[in-house]
Amino acid sequence: MNSDEDLATEFAAIRPRLVGVAYGLLGSVDEADDVVQDAWLRLVRADRDAIQDVTGWLVVTVSRLALDVLRSARVRREQYVGPWLPEPVVTDGGAAGGDPAERVTLDESMNMAMLVVLESLSPAERTAFVLHDVFGLSFAEVGQAVGRTPAACRQLAARARKHVSARAPRFDVDAAEHRRVVAAFAEASAGRDLPALLALLDPDVVMRGDGGGIVSSARRPVLGADKVARFMLGVAERFGAADDLRHSTVNGWPGLLRFRRGELVGVLGLTVAGGRITEIDVVMNPEKLRRLK
Repeated sequence: MNSDEDLATEFAAIRPRLVGVAYGLLGSVDEADDVVQDAWLRLVRADRDAIQDVTGWLVVTVSRLALDVLRSARVRREQYVGPWLPEPVVTDGGAAGGDPAERVTLDESMNMAMLVVLESLSPAERTAFVLHDVFGLSFAEVGQAVGRTPAACRQLAARARKHVSARAPRFDVDAAEHRRVVAAFAEASAGRDLPALLALLDPDVVMRGDGGGIVSSARRPVLGADKVARFMLGVAERFGAADDLRHSTVNGWPGLLRFRRGELVGVLGLTVAGGRITEIDVVMNPEKLRRLK
């Protein structure tokens, strides 16, 4: 293997992809960062002569470590106050923090709604699906990560794929159309225009709010266009001019940042299909917004 300096250079080049893999498994950039750093420390201590493919070794190691974290995180998330949503990846739009795009290569399928669906999979199913279907690893490599045979991993991925296809949101809209709908939603919310909001929301729209028990939010998903629209207008009415929605990119898709008196208080990921919003995921937990401030 090459020198320490060459190894560090190679690691730095693939680090965003490694964080992307870990984020797809964990839904947390902070936890993903920790996992990747742990993998680096293990690489430094490893027998380098026995490693033929540094990238492959790191991807498998990161996946193993992330799987361990995911298994322990399942217990914490079952005890979470209200809906649990992933830590958002915001790549523009005025957040004060550094650009996470410099730290994570995010697959376009890892939107907020998809990550919510992945939470319903078992850790092994999620790992097999993310590594194979999203990041293109072979089932032999997936097997090294989850400690199962390639055939068993193929079955895990098949079960996960069936579950995801049944529950994952449809994406039949391009970014420009998505952006147009999001812009209209922001305008209708700011103008407290109930008819305009209802026209933008799918009749079966679902809104999830993650306050983590730290800030006030709906403890259960809000279902249906009328209830969601009135909920959004209630928020706008309560805070008035102090509430400011700004356009951003949230997990690779057009979304919104909510500022209140100049402070970031929420990140909105919106799913659009058929010209209407089908899902709204609002992250308000300050711990998940900390690195964006």
